[in-house]
Amino acid sequence: MDEDDDEDEDSDKSGSDKDSDSQSGGDDDKADNEINKMLKKKLHSDSNDNDNDTTPAVNEYDHDSSDEEDIRNTVGNIPMQWYDDYVHIGYDLDGKKISKPVKGDQLDEFLNKMENPEYWNTVKDKQTGKDVVLSNEEIDLIERLEKGRMPSETNMYEPYVDFFTHETMIHPVTRRPADKRSFIPSLLEKEKVSRLVHAIRMGWLKPSKKKDEKPDYYMLWENDDQSTLSKRLNMHIPAPKIKLPGHEESYNPPPEYLPTEEEIIAWKSQDPEDRKTSFLPRRYDCLRKVPAYSKYVRERFERCLDLYLCPRQHKMRVQVNPEDLIPKLPKPKELQPFPTTQALVYKGHTKLVRTISVDMTGQWLASGSDDGTVRLWEVLSGRCMKTIAVNGPVQCVAWCPNTTLTLIAIVVENKVHIVNTGLGDKLLVSGTDNVIENYEPPEETEQKTKLVDWVTAESELFDAGFRLTIQHPKTVKEITWHGRGDYFSTVQPQGNTTQVLIHQLTKRRTQNPFRKPKGLVQCVRFHPTRPFFFVATQKFVRVYNLLKQELTKKLLTNVKWVSSMAIHPSGDNVIIGSYDSKLTWFDLDLSTKPYQTLRHHRKAIRQVCYHRSYPLFASAADDGSVIVCHGMVFSDLMQNPLIVPVKVIKGHEITGDLGVLDCQFHPIQPWLFSSGADNTVRLYT
Repeated sequence: MDEDDDEDEDSDKSGSDKDSDSQSGGDDDKADNEINKMLKKKLHSDSNDNDNDTTPAVNEYDHDSSDEEDIRNTVGNIPMQWYDDYVHIGYDLDGKKISKPVKGDQLDEFLNKMENPEYWNTVKDKQTGKDVVLSNEEIDLIERLEKGRMPSETNMYEPYVDFFTHETMIHPVTRRPADKRSFIPSLLEKEKVSRLVHAIRMGWLKPSKKKDEKPDYYMLWENDDQSTLSKRLNMHIPAPKIKLPGHEESYNPPPEYLPTEEEIIAWKSQDPEDRKTSFLPRRYDCLRKVPAYSKYVRERFERCLDLYLCPRQHKMRVQVNPEDLIPKLPKPKELQPFPTTQALVYKGHTKLVRTISVDMTGQWLASGSDDGTVRLWEVLSGRCMKTIAVNGPVQCVAWCPNTTLTLIAIVVENKVHIVNTGLGDKLLVSGTDNVIENYEPPEETEQKTKLVDWVTAESELFDAGFRLTIQHPKTVKEITWHGRGDYFSTVQPQGNTTQVLIHQLTKRRTQNPFRKPKGLVQCVRFHPTRPFFFVATQKFVRVYNLLKQELTKKLLTNVKWVSSMAIHPSGDNVIIGSYDSKLTWFDLDLSTKPYQTLRHHRKAIRQVCYHRSYPLFASAADDGSVIVCHGMVFSDLMQNPLIVPVKVIKGHEITGDLGVLDCQFHPIQPWLFSSGADNTVRLYT
């Protein structure tokens, strides 16, 4: 008990000392000593098993034994050099200043180093400025951390104890019988699976899609396959080699390489830049007589300048197979039938044949010439059935598309003659006359000005087949029939406001659809099935709606001067021929710009035409050739038309810089008619 009393007195003294120290700032060493004494007392009481312990209870919150951080200085984790200029080093929990400890000079530091045995394991606390002596355990911990080992002395590689050995044992580990649920299906799992199956069938639960396992990173400035170094090595450009010396640089060149006196004088009179060679070949008997080359140093210097001053770069040559550049088109044999050979030549005109037209039945052919005659031919036999004389060169002939009428329109200067050919069935011929004679003039109404004059043919002209004559104020260039055969349109380019006129045959009425045409009209066409009217000027083609009386489209031809125009039987495609030897194909459903431009002809294109039933179109030009092309138009709007040139037909002779002037397809057979400046009409089958 005396030892206990002594220890109690010591603890009381230590407690009183601690209170005094806390008031003056506190001391770490005394606090640690008090904690060690309490631990010793507790161990001593436990060893004696003393139940009647009279030691007073110690508040565990009065002393903090944490060695991780000195919490008495409350300034936090800040640079402590901020307090270098102050007397204090921080503040305690009560907000009072913590004064800095007294620092000794270098002599005190040296004496402390020599006399103090714990100097080597003493460190300075930055927050309090005091010296802290590290224990052996702390030093060992620091050394282990510096070496990258575990903080505590534990063996990471202890031998593994295999409780369930891999060897087959005679007796099992346990004799416990298997549960019933191990061999009976689980009702809970069955219910869960049925819910999942029902959710999948109803579409509520969908399987998760596999994500493409692509790396989230990528190379920013270069490719993954090729690094910058390999690029630079592969892009090395060797210096160009010097041209090897030839025979003229030999010391004993052949006689033909030695210059004459005239060549020497001419060489000396030229500028150095204009000379083919920078030296004159000379002959020496032996090599030892050859003098030193005077320009050697200068040439080597210029060579060095060229090597490091002249930039070199790679020429990017595209390795393309020439066969890949040619579009893959079907063979012409697969696109038959189309006209290939000349079958008949219709001779009889004495001057150039400017225009031709084929009957809708395909039995008759009409041709107009500058000799002032229109000849009607039988297609199969080539016999001239009738010759109609007109006063002047024939500009255009057009057969009426109505098969119940045997009419043909002939354009001569400013007149349009409606002629009954008298060919074919007599009932059709008489019926045609009845249609024209049954005309009843309307009641006289006040009319401002007559656009044209409708004149009925007299006896002599009536016997020749003439029925009506339409007199225009200006020269008529072209005539075009509507598909039903009642309306036809004429073009007179010099007519100003009356360039385009539309006539009705049965009512003998003329209309002017445009007050002021935009540009010089070249040709006009009616749409095959819809109320559209195509008007071609020099550079544009305008499409008008006759019912709504408005402009629907304006096609940009990209040519200098339009010469002819043709409408596809379906009405959705148009081809334009021009005097600058271009043929442009327009898809009206696709764009107002050309779908394709063909430059097959070398001279001006005079006429273009479509076949009524076969996917063919042709163009005639002044170079004496007719080019037949396959032009398939598909019903699928997503598929573009297929255009393939299949045949170049040459038969006409070029006369006076004029070649083929007109071409027309047979309405039924894949035959082609052409007329030229050589006074002939030819049939190709």
